[in-house]
This record gives sequence, C-alpha cells and structure tokens, in this order.
Amino acid sequence: MHRTADFDYSLPPSLIAQDPLPDRAASRLLVLDRARGGVRHARFPDFVDLVAPEDVLVLNVSRVIPARLHGKREIGRVAELLLVRELPNGDWLAMGHPGGKLKAGRRVTFGDDSAVEIRERLGGGLRRVRFVGALDARATLAKYGEVPLPPYIRRPPRAEDRERYQTVYAAHDGSVAAPTAGLHFTSELLARIRAKGVAVAELDLHVGPGTFKPVQESDVANHRMDSEDFNVSDAAATAINERRQAGGRVWAIGTTVARTLETCAGTRGIIIPGAGQTHLFIHPPFAFQAVDRLLTNFHLPRSTLLMLVCAFGGYENVMRAYGEAVREKYRFYSYGDAMALV
Repeated sequence: MHRTADFDYSLPPSLIAQDPLPDRAASRLLVLDRARGGVRHARFPDFVDLVAPEDVLVLNVSRVIPARLHGKREIGRVAELLLVRELPNGDWLAMGHPGGKLKAGRRVTFGDDSAVEIRERLGGGLRRVRFVGALDARATLAKYGEVPLPPYIRRPPRAEDRERYQTVYAAHDGSVAAPTAGLHFTSELLARIRAKGVAVAELDLHVGPGTFKPVQESDVANHRMDSEDFNVSDAAATAINERRQAGGRVWAIGTTVARTLETCAGTRGIIIPGAGQTHLFIHPPFAFQAVDRLLTNFHLPRSTLLMLVCAFGGYENVMRAYGEAVREKYRFYSYGDAMALV
C-alpha cells in the first residue's frame, strides 16, 4: 500500500504554467509506454498518430461556469463565494471566504441586483445558499461571475480565460474546473481524428472543487473524495461498447473521463449508461475495467489526480516520467503540457 508521501515530487515554481500558449495545440506531449516504461517526447499534434481508426475517443463535454463571485457582507467587508452545484430545490452548494464570517442568515451582495443568503453551514467548508436578489444564479454568474482559475495560477483572470480555460467542445454548464486534458484540442485536430475513422463519444462529469483538495491522510486509502455529478448517455455507452468489442481501444481524455467510465463499468468493462454521482477514488492498486489509454496533463504532488495516473501507468513508470518532465522543463498543471499513457 502507498503512503501519500510516495506521491510527492520536486517541482520548480517556474514550471507551473501561468498562461495558456497562443496556440492550443502547441503543447508538448510526453508519451509513456506502460508495458516497457519508456518515455518519448512529441508535440501535441502527434497525438493523432497514436489513435487507431478502430479506437474510440471519450470526451468530457462539461462546461466551466464563471463560478467565482466577489461581493460584500452587510458590514461592507469583502466576501468571496465559489458556487459548486445547484440543488434540487433551487438552492446552491457553495464554498465561502472568509469562512468564519459567513454564518446562516447572513447575506453577501453583488451589485444592486443580486444577493445570496447563507441558509446553512455544512461540513467540508460547504454552505447552502439561496439567491434572493432580482437576478437568479445564472444571471448573476453571467453579470458578475469570474472564471475560477486554480489557486496555483497566481494572477487574476483575464478576458481570454473565458475561452481558453474551456475545451472547444464544452457543451453543458456545470464544472468549476476545466477537464484540462481536453484544452489541447482544436476543432481541426478533432476533425483529423474523426477523418481517420475514430469514433468520438461524449459524456459529462461536472468537476467540483474537490479536484484541488489535497490528500491530508498519511495513508492514501483513508482519503474520501467529494461526489461529482456525471451523465453517460445511451448513445455514448453504445459507441464505446461497440468499438471495444470489435477490438478498438477506449481512450479516456482526462482523469474525469477515466473516473466516469470506471464508475459505470459493469462486467468485462461494459459501460452501463446512466446519471448519478461518483466519489470513486482511483489509486494504486486499482484494476481498470473500461479504459485502455489515457491522455492527461501533469498534476500536483500528492493529488488524487496523480494517484489515478499512477494507478493506470504504474507507480514507478509515472514517477520516473514526471522526473523526466521536470528535467526537460515541461509546463505543468492546467495550462501546461500533456501526457499520453499507451
């Protein structure tokens, strides 16, 4: 069994990408051969050559919402809310700062036409809030919301982030963080992949703030994942199952896709369509049932995302590849370079 400290590695802060490249597809691509442990260095457009005509690419089409809101408390002091997801009764789950001040019954105001009331404090830093101004939640986000860039991007969001911290195929609102493996694709690259005969299937996993939650437990197995909403349609499940049964490989574009597919995997990796919530935590050792190939970015030390990648690629292989990526000065994290595990 692994300890959380096993997933630590040294990363110079200068390698943490603070800005997207001018061209989405200009990223570098580290290719890890899982069977042999070998690494080779490529450019992201070379990804097209890794995918065979009989394969299926699975994309997470969840769209990042401008979920961060800056407002004021009754006494005029600033407050910040990060909306997490809407609840069936119209309330929202949110995280707030300063945490100790946002108690039940208090309000945070955004301009003259929008405010939330804190209805209840929940565990894990969450609150249940209700929009009580003239604008509802979506109108408030459209007017006042800010792109929720990750905390390691140490600059305020800019106008370009609304487009660049979003995949070109994003369709359904719901994420507070981008499924970053997909940020490298352009419409032209996807068209080239489809032209080869590759099937493309789409699902939703709405990424929550738990994706950035550090693992505090010293024993990895004791960590508990926050739940996230997913939806896999009948059409997506059929496309994936048909391709795999015919000998094609299932490419998970990102850890969010990998978690969703493994959540929905039945006997022999058959994908069972449906919607629900997943809190599946994938870490070594984990026997993958549904995913044959993985495209992902480079992830934070001690993160659940790095643990998933190690479970898929082999702990020693992946940690050695990360060392190589640091030496070769790859760009890390959300706006950084990509890694394909084949």
